[in-house]
Amino acid sequence: MDNKQILLVEDDQNFGDVLSSYLELYQYDVTLANDGVKGWNAFKDGKFDICILDVMMPEKDGFTLAKEILHADPSMPLIFLTAKSLKADVLEGFRIGADDYITKPFNSEELLLRINAILKRKR
Repeated sequence: MDNKQILLVEDDQNFGDVLSSYLELYQYDVTLANDGVKGWNAFKDGKFDICILDVMMPEKDGFTLAKEILHADPSMPLIFLTAKSLKADVLEGFRIGADDYITKPFNSEELLLRINAILKRKR
């Protein structure tokens, strides 16, 4: 069985590396991009099962990137993983079309279970 492909767009390189390594332990293949423009280019060049996006990033923010991704593939599962915890931001994330909105700091095991649940529903 092929590993599921995750696009992780996160501007904090250390955090992105740690999260990528964690997800890879659970047989996910992770492509890490460190800004919204690189994230969009990776999305166009790859084939992903789910996208995990930070919101506050240089070049292009996660909300803008999410709109572009969903315009290109309306069924793409999306999770926002962000420090932006204001209710208005959370609501905006869901309005755009996110399947989940997780605020930092978060529990890694919880993120893993949420990813698994979303992918199971999308099959």
